Amino acid sequence: MARANDEAAAALQEYAELFALTGGDAFRVRSYQKAAKAIAGFPEDISEVDVRGVPGVGEAIAKKMEEFLQRGSFRQLDDLRGRVPDGVRRLTRVPSLGPKTAIMLYDEFGIDSPAALSEAIGDGRLEGVKGLGPKTLANLVKGIEQLEQSGRRVHIGVAAALAEQVMASLKADRMAYAGSLRRMKDTIGDIDILAVAPESIMESFRAQPYVAEVIAAGDKKTSVRTTSGIQVDLRVVPAESWGAAMQYFTGSKEHNVAIREIAVKKGWKLSEYGLFEGERVIASETEEDIYAALGMQYVPPTLREDGGEVRAALHGELPRLVELEDLRGDLHTHTNLTDGIASLEDMVAAGHARGYSYYAVTDHAPDLVMQRMTLDKALEQRAQIAALQEKYPDMRILHGTELNIAPDGSVDWPADVLQGFDVCVASVHSHFTQSREEMTRRFIAACENPYVDIIGHPTTRKIGKRSQVDADWDAVFRAAARTGTVMEIDSFPDRSDLPADLVRLAKHHGVKFSIDSDSHAIPHLAHQRFGIGIAQRAWLTPDDVINTWPLDRLLSYIRP
Repeated sequence: MARANDEAAAALQEYAELFALTGGDAFRVRSYQKAAKAIAGFPEDISEVDVRGVPGVGEAIAKKMEEFLQRGSFRQLDDLRGRVPDGVRRLTRVPSLGPKTAIMLYDEFGIDSPAALSEAIGDGRLEGVKGLGPKTLANLVKGIEQLEQSGRRVHIGVAAALAEQVMASLKADRMAYAGSLRRMKDTIGDIDILAVAPESIMESFRAQPYVAEVIAAGDKKTSVRTTSGIQVDLRVVPAESWGAAMQYFTGSKEHNVAIREIAVKKGWKLSEYGLFEGERVIASETEEDIYAALGMQYVPPTLREDGGEVRAALHGELPRLVELEDLRGDLHTHTNLTDGIASLEDMVAAGHARGYSYYAVTDHAPDLVMQRMTLDKALEQRAQIAALQEKYPDMRILHGTELNIAPDGSVDWPADVLQGFDVCVASVHSHFTQSREEMTRRFIAACENPYVDIIGHPTTRKIGKRSQVDADWDAVFRAAARTGTVMEIDSFPDRSDLPADLVRLAKHHGVKFSIDSDSHAIPHLAHQRFGIGIAQRAWLTPDDVINTWPLDRLLSYIRP
């Protein structure tokens, strides 16, 4: 996605948040938020088109965006930044802490940071304050802990976009990112980039506009802090050592220790420069050469966590992992009928452009009241899909729905309506704080509904914003395996849900999975690569993932 879109959307989102903090009316706040989503999800670079052509962007917002594109901000945003104290803004980063409460805490108690809030709660200063009951205070403590744990870590979507921006800005004979980003971890602390290039690349790197601070500068390695606060380390490596360097800097530390021990037992030495016997180079140019010389299968980066992959590679037992090219379709996407940005026609065309054999449209069901969905609208969409199908004879368009799992486990529509859909995804969208027992019963009831095919983003987490719900996942996965209910790997990078550890647990119980984009705009369809990363980290094969299957096998599995 174009960087101009990301940056403009972020500025508009910030404006919406500051506007809310200063008492702006909710309708206008919502319109700014919707416009930010529309700009972020617009497939063309808004710096190269008329921003008035972006759906959802009116005249007033277009003027703000034009000013932003000229000078990197706009007057109203500058004004609000000056009016809202930094302390209030810091407080609103705490999950579950709203703007009104943040202003009250700042004005009445002088609390200007999550740390100060934690101290005030611990000292009992906020006991008995109106609107801050024991449960609310407990949730705030949990939110502060979550904020501290996330620290400077960002979700993989942010890290990948920054790494790709850095690599696009520099010239090298060869360049790639390594580290935890290459291992496709859900969150990333800092970014490692390797390059085969002249040492002059370091000067070019330090001069880039995304660099806020140079932490360390050298001929072989430079570390910077970017304007987004993320550290990026750039290393220049010799061309003949490329494979060894990629192996070494991809990690993890535990995997590398295990690999080096194998080399030592053979009387060899493994470093970022190569695999050596004395001065003789045994292997260095490719990672495949290094693993082969050690008597191992090549270990894909996503498995390098010392989770059994070393032993499996030594015995030739690594599975054939699912890959992006294996996906034949997407089973969870949205259009502008509910909270998506693009039209049905445009989303389907984008799915077809990806070469899919099938593509499911799963707009929200009516219990998510803010989406204003009705059965009449769903049936009208079904008729539109039937007409659109003629245009795409080589791709089956599936009419689906994303249902809401109520606190008791029931879903929006009755059986006679549900059976008319090709695929039903069911997700938890509310009542996230139910007890472990209640949440477990809720999921099991959904699994036992014969028309629920897939449980969407099962833990409901939003990385850095909302922790996962509490459930007995063993019990949930046993129920899913028994009922043939599929568990989703939601590829949206701020969800990454199910996480890899729960995917492995679910696989142990015999559960099948779908890797879906949960797209709300055309660029989101490309998020599937992040879901593949999760699946690989959990050792999934194509047979474990239903949307790698041919259409007839898929349909006979979800609706036998």
